[in-house]
Amino acid sequence: MRRNQAKHRGRATYLRDLGRAFGGALLFSLPLLMTMEMWELGMTLEPWHQLLFLLASLPVLYGLAHYAGFTDRRGRWNNVLEVAVAFFVAAVTAAILLVLTGAWELGNPRVAIGQLTLQLVPAAIGALLARKQLAADGRQESICKGDYLGELFLMMAGALFLALNLAPTEEMQLVAYRIGPEMSLAVMGLSMLLLHIFVFEVGFAGQEEQETPLGALLHFTVPGYAICLLSSMGILALLGMNDAHGAGAVMANTVVLAFPASLGAAAARLLV
Repeated sequence: MRRNQAKHRGRATYLRDLGRAFGGALLFSLPLLMTMEMWELGMTLEPWHQLLFLLASLPVLYGLAHYAGFTDRRGRWNNVLEVAVAFFVAAVTAAILLVLTGAWELGNPRVAIGQLTLQLVPAAIGALLARKQLAADGRQESICKGDYLGELFLMMAGALFLALNLAPTEEMQLVAYRIGPEMSLAVMGLSMLLLHIFVFEVGFAGQEEQETPLGALLHFTVPGYAICLLSSMGILALLGMNDAHGAGAVMANTVVLAFPASLGAAAARLLV
């Protein structure tokens, strides 16, 4: 009897966690699912480019399963299973919304697969972060933040959280085109300043105490902004947004995208 009750509770708990995963996938992927540029990328981006985007996401998703995850189960194989389930949740969520919005080009299998593939990564990220963001009882459930490298990883996850939603849009490239080198440097300075202030000065719940502002700057702000730049450059490259652009345009696009990414990185250490 007790064993059956335990199994029943285990199934009920997993179904609750799975439901939250669908909610997280929906909330995080909805902006991209409603973005015309993402629909077009599914048509124009080469299949090998789409596959590379998917493969590059696997280490990030595995890390999120380890540090967050939509269940409280941990371990190598549990993490792998959570990533697989997150992809399933992402595929179902994206397919339903693409159909409902009339954006899915089902008449062309190559385009239809491309559109779905590009939506899998953001939706899977949302699914893996659902336990933190959508706790059923209203509490913020604890997340294993790990050591210093774990902190930096979560900053990268936060950077991707925001940057992914903005990278495909034409507005980001338009802003990068309009600003000159001097304004790009100003954007970089403001990004680093906000990253430092948001995490270490404002007093948000969950922030870590540092002995000196210089220690905080060297240990988290500078590496964190470098992570934002690399993450932004990687996203733009994987989505083909830097194709046919010169070095100056690539750097401008990266700096502009790293601005919201830095805010996401700051929020990650407090909220993710």
